Amino acid sequence: MRIYKILLAEEWAALEATGETPGAPIDVADGYVHFSTAEQAAETAAKYFADIDGLVLAALEADDLGPALKWEPSRGGALFPHLYGPLRRADVIWHAPLPVVDGAHVFPADL
Repeated sequence: MRIYKILLAEEWAALEATGETPGAPIDVADGYVHFSTAEQAAETAAKYFADIDGLVLAALEADDLGPALKWEPSRGGALFPHLYGPLRRADVIWHAPLPVVDGAHVFPADL
């Protein structure tokens, strides 16, 4: 199953430059990197990244992350993937821009 991380442009640039990151400030504060499933990603973008342009959507394969990936209840009791370890650039299968058009983020058509 694919999982997704929404990153600010500068967070993506830092990941590209260093090869890994502990995540955004909220990830560091919570002690894990927050991810979303395909079904959860649009709500995550709207709730936490409203009107922020220049985002990057990174896709990873959940099974490749091993036991450091935990599925835990969050918004409304839904299970969300949380990575207890660094996000590594090598684990990113693909990435795409996440532009804002007419007030909403536009996700890749095949998500």
